Amino acid sequence: MTRPSPVQIPGATCVDDSGVLIVTLDRPPANALNRSLVVGLRAFFAELASHEAPAPVVLTGAGARFFTAGGDIKELEGTGPEEIEGRMRDFHALLVAMDRFPRPLIAAVNGHCVGGGMELALFADTILATPNATFGFPEINHGLLPADKGLQRAALLLGAQAVRRMVLSGELFPADEAVRIGLVERLETPATLLPAAIHAAREAGAKAPVLYRALKRSVNNPSDERDEHSLANTIAAAADYFEDPVAAGLRAGWNRDKASIAATR
Repeated sequence: MTRPSPVQIPGATCVDDSGVLIVTLDRPPANALNRSLVVGLRAFFAELASHEAPAPVVLTGAGARFFTAGGDIKELEGTGPEEIEGRMRDFHALLVAMDRFPRPLIAAVNGHCVGGGMELALFADTILATPNATFGFPEINHGLLPADKGLQRAALLLGAQAVRRMVLSGELFPADEAVRIGLVERLETPATLLPAAIHAAREAGAKAPVLYRALKRSVNNPSDERDEHSLANTIAAAADYFEDPVAAGLRAGWNRDKASIAATR
C-alpha cells in the first residue's frame, strides 16, 4: 500500500492508520467546503489514484455534529459569476476524482451531511453513519443548486422518484431513513463509527488491487462524455441562478442561519 499522499489539504487532516488513510474535514463550526478544501481534496484523490495500489480511504468530519454542512457560500459574497463558475468546476472535478478513485473509499458520517456533503458521501463505496446524522439536498431553499454529476449519482443509486422528492422539497431526512432507502449501509454509535469504517476500509483493501480497480470501474462506469455533459449543465444552471434576485435573497438568509448555528455550536 502507498504511504499518505504528500498533497496538503487545507481544512482537512490526513492520518495513516496502519495503511488506511483517514481524511477528516476540519473547518469549524460546520466543516463547510470552501474552495481551497475542495481543490485540496481533488488533488489528494487524483494524486493517490496515480499509485499502483493506493491506500484505502476513510472520509469523515471533525466534531460530533457535522460531517459537512456543504458549500461555504460566504465565499460568494461580493463575487461575480466567474467565481461561482470556478467553484462549480472545482467541485465537479472533485466528484470526478472520487468517482474514479480505484480503491476502497468509506464515508464515516458523524453528523449533518447535506448539500455538497451529501454529494461527497454518494461517491463513497460504503456509507456508515451515526444515529444523529441527517441527509438531504436543501439547496432549493437556500438559493443554490447541487452539481449535476452529484444529482445523476443520487438518481442512479436511490432512484429518480426518491431524489426528485429530496431536491424539490429541500427537506432533510434522518439516519434511519437513509438506511431504509439504501443510502447508508448501517448505523454505528459515535464511539464505534470510525473503528468500524477503518475496519471496512482495511477489509476491502485486502482484496487484490487489480481486481478491485476493475470491478469498481465496471460498476461506476465513468465516462468522459457524460462528465463533460454534467459539467456543462452545472455551469449553465449556475449562470442562470447566481444573479437571480430570489435566489440571492435565499442565500443571504442562509448565511444568517449559518451564523446562528456557529454561535450555538
